[in-house]
Amino acid sequence: MTSASEQLFAEAQRYIPGGVDSPVRAFKGVGGIPPFLKRGLGAHVFDADGREYIDYVCSWGPLILGHAHPGVVAALTAAVDDGTSFGAPTELETTLAKMVVDAVPSIEMVRFVNSGTEACMSALRVARAFANRDKIIKFEGCYHGHADGLLVKAGSGAATFGQPDSAGVPAAYAGLTLVAHYNSLDSVQALLQANDGEVAALIVEPIAGNMGVVPPAPGFLQGLRSLCDEAGVVLIFDEVISGFRAAYGGAQALYGVTPDLTCLGKIIGGGLPVGAYGGRREIMEQVAPLGPAYQAGTLSGNPLAMTAGIETLRQLSRPGVYDLLETLGCSLQDGLDRIIRERAVPATTSRVGSLITLFFNPGPIVDYPTAAASDSDRFAAYFHGMLKRGCYLAPSQFEALFLSLSHTEQDIQQTLEAAAQAIA
Repeated sequence: MTSASEQLFAEAQRYIPGGVDSPVRAFKGVGGIPPFLKRGLGAHVFDADGREYIDYVCSWGPLILGHAHPGVVAALTAAVDDGTSFGAPTELETTLAKMVVDAVPSIEMVRFVNSGTEACMSALRVARAFANRDKIIKFEGCYHGHADGLLVKAGSGAATFGQPDSAGVPAAYAGLTLVAHYNSLDSVQALLQANDGEVAALIVEPIAGNMGVVPPAPGFLQGLRSLCDEAGVVLIFDEVISGFRAAYGGAQALYGVTPDLTCLGKIIGGGLPVGAYGGRREIMEQVAPLGPAYQAGTLSGNPLAMTAGIETLRQLSRPGVYDLLETLGCSLQDGLDRIIRERAVPATTSRVGSLITLFFNPGPIVDYPTAAASDSDRFAAYFHGMLKRGCYLAPSQFEALFLSLSHTEQDIQQTLEAAAQAIA
């Protein structure tokens, strides 16, 4: 019998490329038909066929409070009564901006946009305007959205230009993007030396989350800060994932390294479309209407996203919140590590706080090449084993698992029981 999700997916493919509005949702990395979700409550989601899952995607990170959090729902319900969008300033924008500035060490001024892609794209434009240079450095395996200049992969060596990683990206544009190796200061130094005086900015995920979770090696972020200072390069932290998740002030607060600009998204919108970029006042004053770097958006700072973000940050500012996330993360990682040992599986876990990846690879995982050596076929089998047992994971070996404050120890234990069977 054809399931409701199968019917919905077949219909979606007639009208939407691949049947989805973001590629990973199509399950190409694991095979099979994606369940079509209808609702979420706390740490659980329910699909069109009535199946219930413990959710470790959490809308790819924003739902750190869980689905349909009562405080966020109540705030949004009240806000909708006043209107959904004005395209004009509201006090809500300033309220959330003040909360972000107070929380994130690097941010003195902030501009709200509608997505993490838009935040990273805009931050790079502002950095180029400030530095009056064209080239940028990114890291292999770090994803900063689908802007043309960021869809590049590494060439044959650390000091080569990037090549387009997507059709439709002009090679000339991608050629302005230099690609270094994550956790390798030597590769960054080589690029800076080979392009002396030409690099405007270096953008990095301070905690890599788009090749699976890969934490920065000791001294790596500090080394980037020093290299950028020496070369006059704007250091940008892409904290779209780690912002308000690794700590209330993001990874920069956790590791004690302050970038020049920071990109945010996900959590600061409480589950609604949002992005933001901010940093040093002298750099942010390059943004129109104060400066020559143009950026605009009809729905930027819309009252619904601002409302959800304000309530989410209020909840996250309560004492003990991040201790609870750390406890849940430890419990899940310790349990997975125990299963790996008992089953003698060539796998390893990598975790920072409430971000975890189980790599089917004995490790250590320190960069993209080591992450890419993981057994994706084995992950696919594990993924479907977990889905069958009521655990909804990201459908790719190279993604993070997200915990929320709605997850309980009972959820963790149920997940570990499923993992023991799925891994076996």
